[in-house]
Amino acid sequence: MNTLSKVRTFSVLKWVSINLAENNITQLKTNIRGTSFNHITRNPRFYGRKPSVQSRNGKKSKGLTKEKEDSLVLPNREAQDALIDYLHSTRSLQYLDAENISRNSPMFLEKLLKSVENEKDVKQSFRRLLYYHPINEFEPFFESMGLKPCEYSSLLPRDIIYLTDDQRLLDNYHLLCEYGIVPNKIGNIYINSPEVFTYDNEHLLSQLHSLQAKGFTQSSVAKLVSSCPNIIETKDFLKVYEALTNIGIVNSWFEENIMEKNSYDWNKILETLFFIKKFGFRNEDLKEFLCKHPTTLMEDSGATTISVIVLLIKFGASFDDISSMFKQFPQVNVKLFQSNLKNSYHFLLAIEMNDDDIAYMIRNHSVILGSCILKTVKTLLYGLKAGKKRLCDTIIENPQELKNWVIGKKLKALPKLKNESSEKKIQFLLNLGFIENSGEMRKALKLFRGNGGELQERFDFLVKAGLSREDVAEMVKLAPSVLNQTKEVIERKMDYLVNGLGYNVSSLVAYPAFLSYSIQKIKFRFAMYNWLVERGKMNANLALSTVLASSDRIFIRDKVNRDPEGMIVWDKFKKQFFPE
Repeated sequence: MNTLSKVRTFSVLKWVSINLAENNITQLKTNIRGTSFNHITRNPRFYGRKPSVQSRNGKKSKGLTKEKEDSLVLPNREAQDALIDYLHSTRSLQYLDAENISRNSPMFLEKLLKSVENEKDVKQSFRRLLYYHPINEFEPFFESMGLKPCEYSSLLPRDIIYLTDDQRLLDNYHLLCEYGIVPNKIGNIYINSPEVFTYDNEHLLSQLHSLQAKGFTQSSVAKLVSSCPNIIETKDFLKVYEALTNIGIVNSWFEENIMEKNSYDWNKILETLFFIKKFGFRNEDLKEFLCKHPTTLMEDSGATTISVIVLLIKFGASFDDISSMFKQFPQVNVKLFQSNLKNSYHFLLAIEMNDDDIAYMIRNHSVILGSCILKTVKTLLYGLKAGKKRLCDTIIENPQELKNWVIGKKLKALPKLKNESSEKKIQFLLNLGFIENSGEMRKALKLFRGNGGELQERFDFLVKAGLSREDVAEMVKLAPSVLNQTKEVIERKMDYLVNGLGYNVSSLVAYPAFLSYSIQKIKFRFAMYNWLVERGKMNANLALSTVLASSDRIFIRDKVNRDPEGMIVWDKFKKQFFPE
């Protein structure tokens, strides 16, 4: 089977490396934003007992006496009340703002309380501290919006300390709250899309309404904006939205798959979407795929999916191999699929499988490898009562066996070796007319991948497509790699041969190698050939081998250069079928 060209591989790797380097996506971690703190309030008393101090996660602090608990809880509550009074009465903030800031800035209050912890009258001392030593109001404000000190310290204004001096910030904060966004989620917006707080109220509100105009409800917009703030001010989100709605994706898909703790690069998501679509997806198929596997697009903004594709290409996967992988993609998160695929590769190395067989397994059975969380080699060798070579042979002959070796499944010792699979493969070749123990048969046994049952199934499919058994047998002798492809891949190529190019199925008898080319290579070469026919430079209805068999260099020299504009059209088609 032809693999993607070196130029194509280099282009994909270059595209991926540049984009990942620009955004440091290979090290992308979920950013924990919008952390809210529990209100520090007094617990109800039972049987006359005083409340115990609670940490922010609600657990009791250890090692504190009853007196020490009282000394911490009561001043803390009174400190909140004092701060409310200061912000509302002295600084003229709205009461709801003052209360929200005071009740949800425990770290800031704890810092202030340390300044008066040795005073006899903590309550009075704390109030005096606020009146005679003005605080930087942005600190408790940012904390109440869900930000930690380490997150907001660099965001503090250098020349002002009063919130009322930044009226636009307050106005936009109020607008977002009134729109339905929870206050302790607004910090996530502030830190990820600070531009939002530079808008005037009318512009910000129009941005929110523009999302509603796309069919989202107000509550949905509030959820989306608090989860992914950059959808307010980036046009790339709208491009992704339009591209997905054009294939039938509905608004609820966005609400379900945009996660609060993730960061998204919508431009990279858009590129990944177009890249996936190039692997033979029609719109309805792509819609079904993304509804089943949204993480292929949204996980690390598509970087994980691209890395899986690059891994397959490195092991020689063709366009059709990757297309087949997508069409059989298992119901797992793409991150887990990538991890399983890499771990399976290391597993195959650990059992000392040869390089060619490893490459074959990754190209043709990536779906199985990406679905399985395998036990350790040591566990398998002991549980299966077999050596590494037996494991290699078993996997090559029946890759489905890997599903029985996953974590959580009980192992059964492999049956005593009877070499039944090899016998079936030999019998299959004998039925095709090979001579037993001949050099031709030994060569074929090395070339064929899969067990005898799989080879027979693919052989029978070609017969059912309209070819005689004798013709198919001759085809297999001429091009054994034809049967190394899955039935689905063979079917797709034959369909294009008949319905796309207008050739008869019988044309494969003379040139069975047609089935070994990738669909992209076939489309590219025939697009050029048809253009030359229209220009009168080549005859119509030529044999498949005439169009496909020669290398690009020879095809250009002998056919493309017959027309002065040939190279211009060649380059245009190349970009169309093998875009960078």
